[in-house]
Amino acid sequence: MSDYGHPLTFGSFLTPGNADPTRPVGLAMLSEQVGLDLVTFQDHPYQPAFLDTWTLLSFVAARTERVRLSANVTNLPLRPPAVLARGVASLDLLSGGRMELGLGAGAFWDAIEAMGGRRLSPGQGVRALEEAIEIIRQIWDVDAQGGVRVSGEFHRAVGAKRGPAPAHDVGIWLGAYKPRMLALTGRQADGWLPSLAYLQPGDLARGNTIIDEAAAGAGRSPADVRRLLNVNGRFAATGRGPLDGPAEQWAEELADLALTEGISTFILASDDPDDLRRFAAEVAPATRELVAAERADPPTAVPAGPAPTATGPAGSSADPTRTANDPTGASAGRRRTATDPTGGPHTSTTSAGPTARPTKVGAAAFAVVPTPDDGVRRSEVRVWDEAARPT
Repeated sequence: MSDYGHPLTFGSFLTPGNADPTRPVGLAMLSEQVGLDLVTFQDHPYQPAFLDTWTLLSFVAARTERVRLSANVTNLPLRPPAVLARGVASLDLLSGGRMELGLGAGAFWDAIEAMGGRRLSPGQGVRALEEAIEIIRQIWDVDAQGGVRVSGEFHRAVGAKRGPAPAHDVGIWLGAYKPRMLALTGRQADGWLPSLAYLQPGDLARGNTIIDEAAAGAGRSPADVRRLLNVNGRFAATGRGPLDGPAEQWAEELADLALTEGISTFILASDDPDDLRRFAAEVAPATRELVAAERADPPTAVPAGPAPTATGPAGSSADPTRTANDPTGASAGRRRTATDPTGGPHTSTTSAGPTARPTKVGAAAFAVVPTPDDGVRRSEVRVWDEAARPT
């Protein structure tokens, strides 16, 4: 059992498609309006069907006020670390301290090479990522003496000026799957950000063990590393499998992941507005209540529940991308046609319950949302029994 005690947060994992450039912006604004804590976008600079993720993040930061923002995860081979560090710090200052930095070692190497990037082996990718983290942290450390100096095999800085410092301590979250990346996460990162669709049963526990041991070896506490998870599934009236059922089932399964695997940030991979509303309004508060109750009165043993699992390339070093881009097609739900991160067509999946309502998305589609229930009751008369709600 691994519960690191972090407060639970919930977010969205959105596709930065450019067919309707207002759509990802609207979905990000909706994520904030319904009460999610975090908005993330996948980063595939070689994908012509996508908006540039960091340009999109800047635009979304200007259209939102509260929600935190991150790439999920940044494609490091096409983002020079010193320039990336200044960009992140600048956007953190402009947004009032709302940026986080998801980082990946890279994947889809043919597409990266076509854009002028360097093809790296898995081992080289880990070393390059470690060098990049050192440069980024030195750029942000404006109180240190002298310039930034890192003489790496893949990234170098030879006296670059420091600064600007971000408005807050920006978290560096790594999309890690294999042992070397997991160990790097424990030594140097602030968060572990895998995708559930790419994990096999037992991978979360094994990853936590590697991260915890590496953190301890570096003189850190395992709790210094937040555990985040991209999840996907389908809302339905009755349960049909892991994360495939009513909101109550989702809450129970996510609470189990929080209490037994230490996950404290759940990020829903969906572009469906109704899914985002349900995730924020029903799943998030119910999950928080279940976890708070267990933490307040921990049992002698946590029952082994049916933890969500999905098939995917075990130990993949690829950047976590939303499940719509998973070539294994592991997730269930309504089928649609999309493009993979490199531009090729394939069949992908979005989550939508069988009773989901079609939602028109446009520039002003999310201007009005229902007023959240603050729990205040001014009469004991119940005009509607929620237990009798039609389904």
